[in-house]
Amino acid sequence: MRKSDKRRSSSLLGDSARVPLKVLTTAVALAVLATTGPATADGPGRAPVAESHEPGVDPTPERPPTSEVSWLSFPGGVFAVDSLGHTVRYRACDGDTGRVADPTMRVAAGVASGAVVVGGTAYRYRVPLVGRSEGTLEVIQRHRPPTTLTGVVVTSPQPPTNPVAGARLFPLSGQLARVVADASLNPAGATVRDLSGRYGDQQIAVNGSLRPKAASVIKLWILVELLRRVDCGQVVLDDGVLVTPEDVVGGTGQLQFETFPQVVTLHRLAQYLIKYSDNVAANVLITYLGGFAPVNALIDSMNQRSTILARRMLDSAAAQRGEENYTSPDDVVSLLGAVWDGEILTPASRDLMIGFMREQTLNTKIPAALPPGVPVAHKTGDLPDASHDVGYYLIPGTETAVAFLTAGPMATGDETVRRMARTVYDFLVPPVEGAVEE
Repeated sequence: MRKSDKRRSSSLLGDSARVPLKVLTTAVALAVLATTGPATADGPGRAPVAESHEPGVDPTPERPPTSEVSWLSFPGGVFAVDSLGHTVRYRACDGDTGRVADPTMRVAAGVASGAVVVGGTAYRYRVPLVGRSEGTLEVIQRHRPPTTLTGVVVTSPQPPTNPVAGARLFPLSGQLARVVADASLNPAGATVRDLSGRYGDQQIAVNGSLRPKAASVIKLWILVELLRRVDCGQVVLDDGVLVTPEDVVGGTGQLQFETFPQVVTLHRLAQYLIKYSDNVAANVLITYLGGFAPVNALIDSMNQRSTILARRMLDSAAAQRGEENYTSPDDVVSLLGAVWDGEILTPASRDLMIGFMREQTLNTKIPAALPPGVPVAHKTGDLPDASHDVGYYLIPGTETAVAFLTAGPMATGDETVRRMARTVYDFLVPPVEGAVEE
């Protein structure tokens, strides 16, 4: 099933919330505002200073920018390309090649092409390095007809579908930059992507490559890997997992208060993982999925270079050894955008994930900053030295993916997150003059 054929509405989001059908484009508006400096193992890159642009000014460059990393989304899998490192990765329902070197990869005119052979299977590819383009992958096995896969190319960020409309989102960069600058105790970053088309699907970021500890935001990748396997028909959410007393840890969550051993369904583990940010559920699912490697393979296949799952929840010994989970605002929005657009999960799994995020019970950040009743689906993350909230604003006609991440003291980080969350909301839904908020 091609992306263009996928259902774009969700019963969980309500009749008025929608995902518009994307149109292909090879143009992007002032990419310097939509991207941030490269993340490194030692810390974040520097973000460019955002500038304001007048609405109606066409910022389309002469030629579309390209990305050194992109991945091809096709039904049941992805094919990732790193044109700078000359590596590729095929990961789908029928297997995972891991990262494979292709020293003969050809990169010309914004397209990476080549062929690799892994385990007797050949993968011949032509993948544009411009997001929203269409790429092809031919899978050739002995004694079988070749399989040709086509799909949408995903980059981080994706180019806007309408650069003129996207330019209207740029002033938000300056507003967020002021909030970030005011947070003297908390290095902070924010990435925002329009999902509604109102701003041409534009993405903006301030310190989008900031790389703090991921805290419980990493649970989103655990959930996506589980739901990907559901989509592949490899697991069923009604399946049960034996949870033992040895699995019980403290912190956030509800399972720790139950009696064990008992069998818990994958559906309840997945729901509690997000709804209560359940640490027991997270650790049980990590074990069920096969450890850290499968989740990190998911991350690698989407070329999310700042994110890693390296320890279980509340594993203080691992943390003391320097084994830590990390992410960035850009990587979070890369994941949220891929989920929303149906590029990594089926519509049914996408709806289920967003439904769990709508049930989130830890609501002291994004929801607390917005007027009562504003629909959001989100996931928090808290550590003594990190405070995050990420997710979706589900305002009908203005659906938006957001990631607000901070390092430093949690208490002041909470307030910084709330300020960033309200700044985005006020930009999307300007206050009505004379209105009194209850």
